[in-house]
Amino acid sequence: MRFLLTDEQQAFARSLDAMLSAADTPSAARAWAAGDPAPGLALWSRLAEAGVFALAAPEAYEGVGPLPVELAVAFVELGRHAVPGPLVETVAAAAVLTRLAELGDASPAKRLLPGLASGESTATLAMARGGPYALDAHAATVTLVVSAAETATGRDAGRDATAAAAAGRDMRPPGGTLRIAPGYGDVHVSADPVRRLVVPGGGGEVLADGPHVGVAAAYAADVAAFVTAAQSLGVGLALLDRTVAYVRQRTQFGTAIGTFQAVKHRLADTLIGLEFARPLLYGAALSMAPADIAAAKVTAGEAAYAAARAALQLHGAVGYTEELDLSLWLRKARPLRDAWGTPARCRARVLAG
Repeated sequence: MRFLLTDEQQAFARSLDAMLSAADTPSAARAWAAGDPAPGLALWSRLAEAGVFALAAPEAYEGVGPLPVELAVAFVELGRHAVPGPLVETVAAAAVLTRLAELGDASPAKRLLPGLASGESTATLAMARGGPYALDAHAATVTLVVSAAETATGRDAGRDATAAAAAGRDMRPPGGTLRIAPGYGDVHVSADPVRRLVVPGGGGEVLADGPHVGVAAAYAADVAAFVTAAQSLGVGLALLDRTVAYVRQRTQFGTAIGTFQAVKHRLADTLIGLEFARPLLYGAALSMAPADIAAAKVTAGEAAYAAARAALQLHGAVGYTEELDLSLWLRKARPLRDAWGTPARCRARVLAG
């Protein structure tokens, strides 16, 4: 498949790149890691004004989407600039609310989606399948918790239902609950200090209850994996760009180390890995099929992690220093690789088709 972004989509990427380059996102990320989310939330407002979060919400709820290709374009840029915050989780929250509305339960969407689309509010999301943690609940306006066994959606649901009917098995989806957590408990440090994991508190207001919650949660998990893949690709591209710039100016024996064959080969392998992930990402954006999303997620995640290892090696001892902004991307690659679907889980889903 040959896929090229339109002129409008490329212009959107360039505008985000220019805005984030001027906004000094590394400083906002460092402040976020130090417990001061104010610069990051100011950046969040500017992203909302640019329409990033409206891409995840339908027009009926003051959004302009869902537009998966444009979301991928945006999240590649967010990854390239190491923007802090529960970005993926806010899009996933919008997805679960949207799918609930499509399934006939529109009350949660009417209440929460306009705020998320406009950037007036932020969300984080915890699901039973993803573990007990929610990302950055300390800075989110609302912490949503899904207590449900997510079910298959779309094409998978139809195929599974047909097989179950033939076998005489009960395919009624399991019940589930979507609630607003009243607070949060323990805070856990991630490998990336900019990402703070918290355990949502029990109880709270129930927004939706029933089998449709599980279906909506499964869709939201796919959307979260998809935008995480885009963010990972952006992280990998940033690591490659910074490493190329470094090996051009770092000299050894009077020669830039970027001219050494071993260095060239390492960077070429990194570039190939990232460029292989790019068409899978946009292919997944067109189909939004679970297997395509899983392929994009595992490929982009592995490519970004390989880029991090190459960057660390080629920067030498300076690569280990936290003072260097490179650390913001180095420490993000692995958590993103494992978030919303580990490589093993994604590969299994690709094989399942």
